[in-house]
Amino acid sequence: MEGNPITHLAGIDYAIMAVYFAAVLGVGFALKRVMRTSTDFFLAGKTLPAWVTGLAFISANLGAQEVIGMGASGAKYGIATSHFYWIGAIPAMLFVGIFMMPFYYGSRARSVPEYLKLRFDEKTRTLNAASFAVMTIFSSGISMYAMGKLFNLLLGWSFNTSVLASAAIVLAYVTLGGLTSAIYNEVLQFFLIVFGFAPLVGLGLNSVGGWAGLTAKLNAAAVTNGLPEGSYTHAWRGMTHASTNPIGVEWFGLVMGLGFVLSFGYWCTDFLVVQRAMAADSMTAARRTPLIAAFPKMVFPFLVILPGMIALALTVGHGAGGMIPAKLAANGAPLVDAAGRTVLDFDLATPMMLVKLFPAGMLGLGLTALLASFMSGMAGNVTAFNTVWTYDIYQSHIKPGATDQHYLWMGRVATVGGILLSIAAAYVAGSFNNIMDLLQLVFAFVNAPLFATFFLGMFWKRSTGHGAFLGLLSGTIGAAVHHGLTLPIGATPGVKGGYFGLVHTYPSELAQTFWTAIVAWTTCFVVTIIVSLVTQPRPDAELTGLVYSLTEKPKDRDLPWIKRPTSLALIVIVLIVGLNLIFR
Repeated sequence: MEGNPITHLAGIDYAIMAVYFAAVLGVGFALKRVMRTSTDFFLAGKTLPAWVTGLAFISANLGAQEVIGMGASGAKYGIATSHFYWIGAIPAMLFVGIFMMPFYYGSRARSVPEYLKLRFDEKTRTLNAASFAVMTIFSSGISMYAMGKLFNLLLGWSFNTSVLASAAIVLAYVTLGGLTSAIYNEVLQFFLIVFGFAPLVGLGLNSVGGWAGLTAKLNAAAVTNGLPEGSYTHAWRGMTHASTNPIGVEWFGLVMGLGFVLSFGYWCTDFLVVQRAMAADSMTAARRTPLIAAFPKMVFPFLVILPGMIALALTVGHGAGGMIPAKLAANGAPLVDAAGRTVLDFDLATPMMLVKLFPAGMLGLGLTALLASFMSGMAGNVTAFNTVWTYDIYQSHIKPGATDQHYLWMGRVATVGGILLSIAAAYVAGSFNNIMDLLQLVFAFVNAPLFATFFLGMFWKRSTGHGAFLGLLSGTIGAAVHHGLTLPIGATPGVKGGYFGLVHTYPSELAQTFWTAIVAWTTCFVVTIIVSLVTQPRPDAELTGLVYSLTEKPKDRDLPWIKRPTSLALIVIVLIVGLNLIFR
């Protein structure tokens, strides 16, 4: 799979990449000597300060799908993509920090599935562990596939070499240093993203005439695409109806589907991010972790979404010479839609900005930041996989009662297995032509009902293990039924839905995904309540520390007000409301 490269790197660009590779491997070797127990390996010994776990909390989510995908969404939907941050992340991050971390950290659970076992029963834990393990391998494989394809296109690197080399580096530093190594490299990646993409935004805005020039060009693009002026530069304009905004969903579907179900389902229950907070050195630090992460998360739209918007502005009116190239058909010809317009390959928006605007040296820094995001996505998923596999599957069902050293060894073996399965998933991903959309749909199937289970489990002591298990199953089935009876406009029955028949058509794939998540959450919520009411609940004594009403509330009065989780949350709320008003 060799390609004709779009650009070539200078010696200084390769030197920057080499320094990055040396740094991540150096961290792994330096930490190997302190990996003495399974807790050291899987939970970083619970010794890390809040600012480190906070940056890792946000960086674990800064993988390939975020950096490339949000840039692509910025080019496709404009500033409305910020809803994935300001509505679809921040409120949930505040909720997990204030309300949910006391259960995770205080219960001494080593993973999210293990909390489910403590609160409900073994079968609920196993169902979640199995589905989560599959998701992490799939997500890691997509990161590998996307990186191999991208560097093949940009630099002409062999797809196979890119995938195998990155897998080997991730394998080395995770096997050596465990979660601690992954977290410190995620902190490094955070600063690489900031310093690699901030100049890109500056150069991009300069090339389009500043914000005023960007607005004028995007207004023209909106009118061309049949939308009102301002649709690409105002986050809330046109949200009263699905046909008057670029996302294609009305405000209720956005707020309920993205802002509540999908967002809370991911940030509150996905062990990939929760694991970072659980590595903190105290309960207060664990609660502050997602709150600290919320501050940079608020401004990340300007680093990852704005380049996509600028790329669209530099494409409008430029024909074949625009920044974003056309998506190509199997015969190599540019694709066109039903209206005769060229279909743009939005996934290349941010990469093309890098290679066309950055000079030597800066290009190396930008591509290294991109490479770091891919590798961080792999490492985050692999560290979550090896923990869930070892604690929730291997120790529980295959070899209980073994020594701690045996589980430490199994963690390293699971890391190797996770990497090999991820490589296989990377090649499987090549057989799908809409793998990113499919992954978002997987979250609607898995995370949406899971959040209903957690919500009831933490705040309704009457919920039972039978109710949780059947609710999870019913929620996933409900998502499949809804998806199988609906389609986005222009799609044919198949992987995008409609495989059971066609009852309703949505104006966009995102609208269909948001409503699939709503159906999954609601189904799980209702079934869990009904089954719980006809089955025997556990006595209160067994639920102490696992249910909100039976758990002692954390007291932060001895801390300076600026370090109290509630104070940080209030500051974030004020800032996020301000951002929504500015870009309304």
